[in-house]
Amino acid sequence: MIRKATLDDWQRITEIRNAVRENRLSSANVSRVADVARWIYDNGSFWVWEEDGAVQGFAVADVRDGTIFGLFVHPDYEGRGIARALLPLACEDLRVAGHSVARLTTDPGTRADRFYRRNGWTDTGRREKGEIVFERPLL
Repeated sequence: MIRKATLDDWQRITEIRNAVRENRLSSANVSRVADVARWIYDNGSFWVWEEDGAVQGFAVADVRDGTIFGLFVHPDYEGRGIARALLPLACEDLRVAGHSVARLTTDPGTRADRFYRRNGWTDTGRREKGEIVFERPLL
């Protein structure tokens, strides 16, 4: 089931974010990510995939800057199409907020890199630490 997250989902979303094998959250970024996530919880929406009685994946957009802030699936539920089902909802949030292009970053050579390329995102360059900047028009 796909639904909007509630504050009751916060702990499970955090567990999923910390369980991923790639794109691990560095200790230097924990407070920044928590601050942005709190703002989105208060002003936007997290989309979650619930299965087997628990949230197993989530997608979230930051409507302030037109970015996909997060798209993560619990490792035990990868490969089931969860990310492909959730991502369009976060992109729609950006479109409704007035953005014409969605942006995100990820590390090169990762499963996420391959996922976004397969799903129509365009590599538009690199950030200062080498992350790929992807963009996709919002129609």
